[in-house]
Amino acid sequence: MNVGKTSLLHRYMERSFQETVSTVGGAFYLKQWGPYNISIWDTAGREQFHGLGSMYCRGAAAVILTYDVNSPQSLTELEERFLALTDSASADCIFAIVGNKVDLAEGRASPPGQNRAEKPPASSAPKGHRQVRAEDAIALYKKILKYKMLEEKDVPAAEKMCFETSAKTGYKVDQLFETVFEMVVPIIVRQKAEGPQQTVDITDYKPAKRTKSGCCA
Repeated sequence: MNVGKTSLLHRYMERSFQETVSTVGGAFYLKQWGPYNISIWDTAGREQFHGLGSMYCRGAAAVILTYDVNSPQSLTELEERFLALTDSASADCIFAIVGNKVDLAEGRASPPGQNRAEKPPASSAPKGHRQVRAEDAIALYKKILKYKMLEEKDVPAAEKMCFETSAKTGYKVDQLFETVFEMVVPIIVRQKAEGPQQTVDITDYKPAKRTKSGCCA
């Protein structure tokens, strides 16, 4: 709750930051990405809506688990409360772990050669000491693989699927969604190509035989 899931989506979809209230139940977005339409569900973090999570995750090709880098409890809850909700996701589902609100934390390291345009502008908000390390997110990613009984060699590397973002400044938000889309779209296309025929030949339909019973024929 309050880790910025809706704000991340709004930053990516609308290219702006908007202060939002807690999501009620869930919200739906549709993203045109090349020739494909990608459905994105925004789930509520509040505990009273926890039961709806498995419904929103049903058949999901990708799951983005988000925490607040300034709140260790938010990372703990991902493992304790939300990981089991992914049981209804696709068998080939990919996972991304996202630490949001880096604009409020000190010690955000920028990788060498980073584009200056990606650096968040100075914020007047008071900064606190970082509470969650990148290594903690990587450890959670590996726990997910163990929970799903997946081999590390068969899935994207943890370092590639763990992100730190700022919905407020836009830092790494595009990289997050574009990376996930680039990975998941080929999987979906392959599944559709390999899947069963979606149409039914009604010429082969034979009605069930009626049987006599009791006093009614």
